[in-house]
Amino acid sequence: MSDSSQEHAEPGRPATVRQGLHPWNRFVAIGDSFTEGVGDPEPRNPGGLRGWADRVAEELSVGHPEFTYANLAVRGLLLRQILDRQLGAAMALRPDLVTLSAGGNDLVFRGSDPDRLANELDPAVGELVSTGATIVLFTGPDWGSTPVLRHNRRKVAIFNENLRTIASRYDGVVADLWALQLASPTMWDPDRLHFSPLGHHTVAMTVLKSLNVEDSLSPSEPKTLPAGSWKEARTDDIVWAREYLAPWVLRRITHRAPVQPRVAKRPEAGPVFTAGVWDGGALRKRLLP
Repeated sequence: MSDSSQEHAEPGRPATVRQGLHPWNRFVAIGDSFTEGVGDPEPRNPGGLRGWADRVAEELSVGHPEFTYANLAVRGLLLRQILDRQLGAAMALRPDLVTLSAGGNDLVFRGSDPDRLANELDPAVGELVSTGATIVLFTGPDWGSTPVLRHNRRKVAIFNENLRTIASRYDGVVADLWALQLASPTMWDPDRLHFSPLGHHTVAMTVLKSLNVEDSLSPSEPKTLPAGSWKEARTDDIVWAREYLAPWVLRRITHRAPVQPRVAKRPEAGPVFTAGVWDGGALRKRLLP
């Protein structure tokens, strides 16, 4: 890479590179619904979803014809399940860039111990890094303004600090979701658990920034929501509790499982834009689907 394509890098961080001149050829994403792209529907994409990982892959593929991408994420999985089902498969694909987000379902739905989760995650990160791949980890978002979920805030914060320690130990990269301004409802799906298309777009920008890769994405200023009355706000909470919270509590109590296990939407590494997947040129002309 020529000197003109790379800027001075801070210690412990990759140098800033232009969009098509980054060093990665194969990107594999590991995780749960967050990485699968739930909340960001796109019928023309595999699995009918887009999400931040697809958006990152789209940007990394620009001017990089040999670039390939796989997404092994499956919604609803706990950290141990993600590691057992996806770690080996990811390593078999021989990626040089891996994103790993796991533990959110454990913290939010199971009330798991964040220190124990970090102890499970640590050796898995070490395995990935031993292959020479760049590893990106994610801090959890701040759900402080979300009813019910705000009670997990302390555990998420503890887990986040553990993640930073792991990333530092293995010279990994951290995409810091806690630091993002995510309080706006426009960032979230109506279920308040998954990101909206704008939220996924914002996460993609955060990942690319953490990798110090220039991109063609631009921040979007969401419309200012009209001021609502206290009564309207309470009504929204009641609707959310009835449509999203109550079914989740029921599933948790009864331990209901899907009739058929879900599969990854991109289990094999391949070109980001293929037959049946929309054209990248048209994609980049639009900020949001």
